Amino acid sequence: MNTITETAQAEGAVVASARGNGDNVLLSVQDLRVWFELRRFGFGHAGYVRAVDGVNFDLHYSETIAIVGESGCGKSSLMKTILALHRPTKGDIFFEGQSLNALRGSEMQKYRSQVGYVQQDPYGALAPFMSIQKILEEPQIINGIKNKAERDDRLRRAMEEVKMSPVDDFLPKFPHMLSGGQQQRVVIARAMLLDPKLIVADEPVSMLDASVRVEILKLLRGLQEAHDLAVIYITHDLSTVRYFSERVFVMYAGKIVENSPINDLIRNPCHPYTDALLAATSDPDANNATRFRDVPPGEPPSLVKPPAGCRFHPRCARRIEGLCEVEEPPYFEPELNHFAACWLYR
Repeated sequence: MNTITETAQAEGAVVASARGNGDNVLLSVQDLRVWFELRRFGFGHAGYVRAVDGVNFDLHYSETIAIVGESGCGKSSLMKTILALHRPTKGDIFFEGQSLNALRGSEMQKYRSQVGYVQQDPYGALAPFMSIQKILEEPQIINGIKNKAERDDRLRRAMEEVKMSPVDDFLPKFPHMLSGGQQQRVVIARAMLLDPKLIVADEPVSMLDASVRVEILKLLRGLQEAHDLAVIYITHDLSTVRYFSERVFVMYAGKIVENSPINDLIRNPCHPYTDALLAATSDPDANNATRFRDVPPGEPPSLVKPPAGCRFHPRCARRIEGLCEVEEPPYFEPELNHFAACWLYR
């Protein structure tokens, strides 16, 4: 598997073997690459940032998955491509069997109305010069809901579902009048207005106080169950994933290096990078507060010129000399439905 194409085909074949009934697939990401061109002083080609570099996975109806990785691993670029804010450099995303690459105009608007987006920074996501009522009316107007009574009914229902009641107390307010947790509830209400089939939540609790995080995660979980939503939860914090997601995809340097049911991953992390993420997870035991943890040395690689072979090998204490730095690993299946792109399982 020396070429990018061969590696992508192998990854796709193995991931496909782990998929369930294809009729139950809501979103399918196939050999996705998102590269951003660099220019030298504004003139001339200077390479590409390979933010997403050969990602494959399926998301089923009503399923919750997490995409986990440290900053710069490509998870936000993947998210924005799913939201159709970026166009793929190569590969495709299918939503209910329809290619996003083929969508234009009203078809693209219809797709975006079926995908709710919960941003990381709630204050930055809400227009400071608009009241909460205007914030919740605007997406409905854009999407052609002309009846004022229907718009009002939708926004009130959404506000009540996110526990912002009495609704009339909040609608005239502006974002700066609300707490961080209340702002995030408004963001979630806005994501729910158009009855989406999929919610993309980009680190939805990382900007909130610890006391509020559990409440917001419980709220999202309750909405997911009540409306049979599919959810993509993007985070760097594995401590919250176990309470929210069914399957986890671990991302490193533009690639998914491990995917597994959440309980299996916590019990038996197979990729050395996943081990490192778990080691960096906050420990509630006060006796461990001063304990130094074993984390891999160095920094994540440049996505302009990633290392050959396994992209984690320069930081990996378990690398196999003469193999990991030369050959890019395909997916192996150390246990049922648990996949890791690591030569340790060859």
